[in-house]
This record gives sequence, C-alpha cells and structure tokens, in this order.
Amino acid sequence: MPTPVESGTSELRDPRDPRDPFDVAVVGAGPAGLAAAVTAAAGGRSVLLLDAGERPGGQFWRHPPPAPGSAEGEDTVRVHHDGARFAALRRALAHHVARGRLTHRPGHQVWLVTRDEDGFLIESTPVHPGTAPVTRRARARALILCPGAADRQLPVPGWTLPGVMAAGGAQALWQGQRALAGRRVLVAGTGPFLLSVAGGLAEAGARVVGVWEAGSPRAWASRLPAVARVPAKAVEGLGHVATLARHRVPYLTRTVVREVLGEDRVRAARPARLDAAGRPGPAGDEVPVDLVALGWGFTPSLELPLQLGAATRLDADGSLVVTVDDEQRADIPGLWVAGEATGVGGAALGVAEGTLAGLSAAGRPTEGRAARRLRARIAAHRAFARAMHLAHPVPAGWSDWLRDDTVVCRCEEVDAATVRAAHDTLGADDARTVKMLTRCGMGWCQGRVCGLATALLASHHAGRAPTEADLAATAARPLAFPVTLGELAELGDEEGGFGGDAVGAGEG
Repeated sequence: MPTPVESGTSELRDPRDPRDPFDVAVVGAGPAGLAAAVTAAAGGRSVLLLDAGERPGGQFWRHPPPAPGSAEGEDTVRVHHDGARFAALRRALAHHVARGRLTHRPGHQVWLVTRDEDGFLIESTPVHPGTAPVTRRARARALILCPGAADRQLPVPGWTLPGVMAAGGAQALWQGQRALAGRRVLVAGTGPFLLSVAGGLAEAGARVVGVWEAGSPRAWASRLPAVARVPAKAVEGLGHVATLARHRVPYLTRTVVREVLGEDRVRAARPARLDAAGRPGPAGDEVPVDLVALGWGFTPSLELPLQLGAATRLDADGSLVVTVDDEQRADIPGLWVAGEATGVGGAALGVAEGTLAGLSAAGRPTEGRAARRLRARIAAHRAFARAMHLAHPVPAGWSDWLRDDTVVCRCEEVDAATVRAAHDTLGADDARTVKMLTRCGMGWCQGRVCGLATALLASHHAGRAPTEADLAATAARPLAFPVTLGELAELGDEEGGFGGDAVGAGEG
C-alpha cells in the first residue's frame, strides 16, 4: 500500500490512485469521526479520514498548534475536561497512519459526495492558506459521515454589530488561537454550553459580566432520572458552576438579550425577563460590554447526508437530524452517520456512536458484550441529550423581540418586516417559499446562520409548528461549500463527473 500522509501535516504525500477505492472513508475528525476512523482501521480496513481542520479534534477538541518541544494535543489534555480521551484517540490515529492502515487528509473541505455502483465518490478541496484550490477525488466502498454541528443563532436588534459573536465562535477563538474577542463579556442564550463558554473565557482573563439563561434550572426537576444515567455530565456541570462562582460571574435565569447597543461596535446590551409563556418583557437597564456571545444550542450540519438523500427526522430540540438504525446506518446502502448529525448530544455520545459506526462499517462484530455496553452508553447519553433539549428550548415568544428593521439574513440584508411581508402579501407559508421570495439563506453562508430563524418565522407566520420540509429547505445545498467555477467545469468534464442525483438535492 502507498505510504499515507503523516497525520497532522499540511503537505500531502498520498499518491493513492483515485480510482482505487478505500474500504472506508470518514468525513470529519471530531470526536465521532476520530473514533470511527481508528475503529475501522483497527479492524484491518483501509481508511481515509478527511477533515477541514488542520488538526484533529473538531470543534469540541479544538486546540492551538503545539508549542515548540510539545507533543500534538498536549494543550487539549490540559484544557478540556475530556482531554485524556482525545489524547488516546490521537495516539491511535498516529499509530494507524504509521502502519499504513489510515490515510489522514487534514485541511480538506468535502463539498460533494455522490454514490454509484462501486460505492462513494468524494470531492474535496484543500483549504490550507496558500494551497491552490484544486479538487481531490477519492473513492470508498463504505462512507461514515461525521459532519458535526454549528451554533444556532436567533436574530436580535443590534446583533450585526461588530462584537456580537456565536458563543462557540468566541470559545473557538480562544481555544484555537489563544485570542480573546473581548474583555468585558456577556454570554447569553440557553443550554449548559453557556456555562462552558463563560467559564473558559473567565479563566482566560476576560471579565464575564453575566450569563443570561433563557431557561430555568427547575425545568430539570422532572428529568433527573436521565441525569442519573450519566453522572459524568452532572460532575461536569458542577465544575462549570464552581468556575463561575470562583470568578463571581452572575447567572440570571429566564433572561434574554432584548437589544444590543452601539454605533460602530458593541457598547452595551439590554436584558428582558421572560414570562411563563416564553415572551420577553420590557427591556431593562443597559449593561456595558464589548462582546456579546450568543448561543441557542446547535444545528447539525446535514449538507452531505442530504446530498445523498438520507432520511431525516425532527429531534427533541426541533433540529433536523439523520435517521439511523442501532448500528448508525442510514437508509442509503453503505452509509453510516454518527455524532451531532444524528442528534446533538456532546463528545462522549459522538465517540460512542463513531465507535459503533466504525465497527459496523468494518464488518466487525456488533453483538457481543462490549457492543451491548456501547449501545447502553449511547442510550444513556441520548436520554440525557433529550432531557437537555426539553429543559432548554428556544423561547416560544422569541420573535416578539424583533423590530421591523431587525436583520434576519445578514448575507442578503433581509429584515424581519420583509419576511413577514412574504407571508402577509405574497402568501409564503413555508420556509422554502420565504427563501425564494426574500433571498433569506441564499447568501454566502447559504442559510447556516439564518436558516433556523427563517424556518421558525415562516411557520410562526403560517400559524403552525415547523416541519421537516421547513428545516430541509434551509439545510439542503447542492454543493456543501463554495468552490470555483473552474473546479466545477473540470469536474463536469471528467467521466462520471457529477455522479447523477446529488447535484439536484438542494437549492442554491
């Protein structure tokens, strides 16, 4: 077998002929993808691991380049509560790469996946700075997609000001670059992730003026059995609480950002209390800040599964997720999906799902005692995730804080009044029609930022709950990420170029 690229380097040295298929390809090197790749390689299969990041770990285990004289990933072991698990996976990855079982292509953005009679055709583009944008093609008999998720965002007056970021973005900037996006920080939204972000920024030296949580801890009272099944989650939460207490960070419940104030950048935020129905009251006094980190949970990244036509369902948090069986198989032959794309539930769940997918895709036993323990762990973490989603929903009255001029789609500068007019004047009763008439979700981000808000507003104006079709309209894309026209032309000229059905799977 040709010598694969050394994991973690940016210079590609893998001479494998693209016509020679790998046994298993894994897309995404976060918790689920790493576990899937090393498990499949341990089963004796030839494995390709593709990831847009320069270093393995994904968003959860994001870490800076190693300091001179330090081993890759040492900072992650120190920073993350689950860093030891990452270190073990990282060692396994290096082990299989060194023995030629696994080819790791970091810095490669997969933008198109198609299926033919021989398996899967995967198109990716290098994203390393200074690398020419030339598509690399790979084939695989089996495919495991672990695309992860992105921060959910809801528009609020002033959220387009410099100094307003996704909570995960503020955390990633510190973890990946050791840079603070602000010195006087407000963290707001809903969910336990806010505690992690606030605690991390406080430990890094920021003055966190508060955590504004839209939910209430009392919502967990009826869900304690799910917490008891995953005691490590409770320990983790208590650790975050202790960090906030040590830094004297105020924690307000049933409180949201009603408005962000500033001219050329953020200078303050105004809170509002939520009533029992989730509707915001009057705005309170200004709180001076230079960074507002907003997080409303996570939206699974489904571009690649939807390209292949994988079946989906609505999860407990209202997200569109891929439907899988008890071995993480999707309904497309040869396709497995693991991690946040099957339901947002954290790194431990992702590792367990990725391990099970790797076993199954490699044809290894999935019925023994170890596999039963693995399934039990998955079931426990999924129960916890469901409890978390139900305890921290998007407030029912969130759209009440929008003004007519509040921007919903930043790329196309579409405001809330335009979205409402699409329904009231033009009869747009679903997200797809709203998208077509207003251009919400048709800009550079292709709906990754505004997709949830567009779907929720469309269903709200139509007087109904969001459907799978609403969410799919903002999640399906014919190309997962932007590529040049030259790459498309080159791909179309090649025999078997666009692989048939996938290009028509979404809307631009």
